[in-house]
Amino acid sequence: MKNAETPVFKLVLFGAESSLGNALMVELLARQHEVIAVVDDLNRHAPRPGLHFKIGGLDDADQAAQSAAGGSAVIALLAPGDLTVQARMSEVLVAGLARTTIRRLLLVGDFDVLDAPGKYSAAQRESADRVADVLQRSALRWTLINAPDDFPGLGMEHFRSIDGTLEPGVSEPLRRLARIAAGMVDTLELDLHRGEHLNFVV
Repeated sequence: MKNAETPVFKLVLFGAESSLGNALMVELLARQHEVIAVVDDLNRHAPRPGLHFKIGGLDDADQAAQSAAGGSAVIALLAPGDLTVQARMSEVLVAGLARTTIRRLLLVGDFDVLDAPGKYSAAQRESADRVADVLQRSALRWTLINAPDDFPGLGMEHFRSIDGTLEPGVSEPLRRLARIAAGMVDTLELDLHRGEHLNFVV
């Protein structure tokens, strides 16, 4: 039974097709939140109770606004590997959300550079600084999160049967990503870490 004191989100999820995205969808649905997963191909996804799929992306602010429309909060998992691309997508997302009523954002990307700038190039530091600056100048209640190590290929069924029989080598990353997803949903539900930069250590 749902606790009436726990807020129910209609969560818009960018990056839903990643392993962490699948972990988040399972965790959110288990807590009776509604999920709108933004994807580029509806044919790859089967409908589930509480889970809706929408074509969209972060190519420009109009697309970002249309993708997020109807939600009450956003989690954006930025594609790993290129901080310049992540900075551009972050700017597009913030500009798009400014056209909606959504004010809560969890932004996940390669932001370790903010913790250890000396390990990164000047261009990478500049890109991370751009992300932090655009968030700080926005009206959003944001949380910036370092992307965890990925383990590609984990789907929703893996996370639904986390205590079942697993392929060799899958158990540890599965449980790690599930715990990170639970921590991220806690951050939303309890309205924690506004304006903070987090690194989940599990």
